[in-house]
Amino acid sequence: MPTDAEGRSRADEPGRAGRRSLKPLAMLLPYVLRRKPQLAGAGFALVLAALATLTVPLAVRRMIDHGFTADGAGAINTYFMALIGVVAVLALASSLRFYFVTWLGERVVADLRADVFRHLAALGIDFFDRNRSGEIAARLTADTTQIKAVAGANISIALRNLVMFLGGAAMMIFTSPKLSGLVLLALPIIVLPLVGFGRRVRLRSRKAQDMLADASAYASEAIGAMRIVQSFTAEASVSRRFAGSVENAFVAARNSTRARAALTGFGIFMVFASMVAVLWWGAQDVLAGRMTPGTLGQFLIYAVIAAGALGELSQVWGDIANATGAAERLAEILAEKPSIAAPTRPSVLPEPVKGAVTFDAVGFGYPEGGRGAAIRDVSFHVAPGERVAVVGPSGAGKSTLFNLLLRFYDPQRGRVTLDGIDVRDLDPVALRGRIAIVPQDTFIFAASAAENIALGRPGADEAAIRRAAVSAHADDFLAALPQGYETELGERGVTLSGGQRQRIAIARAILKDAPILLLDEATSALDAESEVAVQQALDELMVGRTTIVIAHRLATILKADRILVMDGGEIVEEGTHEELVRQGGLYARLARLQFRDDAA
Repeated sequence: MPTDAEGRSRADEPGRAGRRSLKPLAMLLPYVLRRKPQLAGAGFALVLAALATLTVPLAVRRMIDHGFTADGAGAINTYFMALIGVVAVLALASSLRFYFVTWLGERVVADLRADVFRHLAALGIDFFDRNRSGEIAARLTADTTQIKAVAGANISIALRNLVMFLGGAAMMIFTSPKLSGLVLLALPIIVLPLVGFGRRVRLRSRKAQDMLADASAYASEAIGAMRIVQSFTAEASVSRRFAGSVENAFVAARNSTRARAALTGFGIFMVFASMVAVLWWGAQDVLAGRMTPGTLGQFLIYAVIAAGALGELSQVWGDIANATGAAERLAEILAEKPSIAAPTRPSVLPEPVKGAVTFDAVGFGYPEGGRGAAIRDVSFHVAPGERVAVVGPSGAGKSTLFNLLLRFYDPQRGRVTLDGIDVRDLDPVALRGRIAIVPQDTFIFAASAAENIALGRPGADEAAIRRAAVSAHADDFLAALPQGYETELGERGVTLSGGQRQRIAIARAILKDAPILLLDEATSALDAESEVAVQQALDELMVGRTTIVIAHRLATILKADRILVMDGGEIVEEGTHEELVRQGGLYARLARLQFRDDAA
């Protein structure tokens, strides 16, 4: 069942959404208040435009009551010239308001996107284990775009109409308290149903956004795996599934639009129907001589201004309700607490770091997936500068050792130490800054070769990047690219072979120059010739560094100082290659199988 950013089932959504208010939009307030000059400019232009608009009915009243007489005909020209001036002020103020408010909307959303991504980058790996990357990306793009529309144009329209409604209502009371009182009596009949409609709109809007996120997430996964899809001739299958997701999103959006349309139509009808009734009452006063035609005309214009503003507010309300759902989804991400965080007073590693690594009776099971314990009561020590290899069948718990040492997760039992300090007492950034890793599944960004290598040490100069590439035996193929090291490598490095991607990953580790080196099948994707060259580079890189190597190919670890053999989440054997072969256990069986295959 799909879940939200906090891992909750969306089956709870109707109950929660029904109680939702506009409070999630309050998260935008700090971003707006950062831009006080632009906010002040927008406020000034808004008030000026409102005053200009509210001045018009006063001039109309004087024209009706005093301009259409024998001795007042000359004043009509003056009134019309004054109206032209008022319109000019209104146009200028409206232009300034549009600029400032739109600028604020763009700025607020840019800042919000940056903050959400910064927060995402600081979350624990477990967050990404339980949430699809496509859905997270949809929140960063589609949801923030929806907020941009509200933070810019819709908020501008809402504020303008709110000011016009309040100003029009105040002038209605000034013009005729009696008629205004009748209008006020009609307000509850209008407002209360609108509130009820608004809740339905928010509920359906949130559902539509969730459905769209599901469709986007699936599309992202399918596009990223298109080679596999086409290899298995599954194009029709994935297309049908995506079409179904899109159809679900359309149905949810249609229901949301239907609710908004009903809200808009009901609001406009109720507002103007009540005004017609009140104006009929005013016409009776004019006929009875209790009110001048100009006063009724003035009240009429103010009533139209107030009613029109309220009607537009009802239309904008649906968009604001949509943005409320988007803001809530982003607020869920910002409210997510990192599962791995620096302690209040982190311990400080010695300088230089020696690189002594210890696992002391460590037990751990992944929170997601229900796989049970990944490792159980694992204890070993790696001395500074020692090379230790970890081997064993798939699922034995080898990669979990790396995850715990890098503090992607914390052990549930026991402790992991670096130079005698529990890694839980260290700032994760400081800890990871002392560790370089070459993973089995190398990720290449859609950036230049130089930028990909510089991930190992951001800000490194061109000479340092090239030296790292030369050491990783990557310089030859990188220099031969069309733009050399500045060549864009494509998404996930699709323009490179597996061995080339692996050598870039090794160059990153070389450039980082960390005291601890983790190698996870670092030569698995290389051909025989490249493996020899890269193994030489790794041998040089490992000198003076604490190195832990995960390997399935036993030929790559014959030079290890010590080999740990894992099975079922436990260390079952330990020793050098020769010692383990003589013991005749699991390692000896693996060695016989692999070396027999190599000989064949």
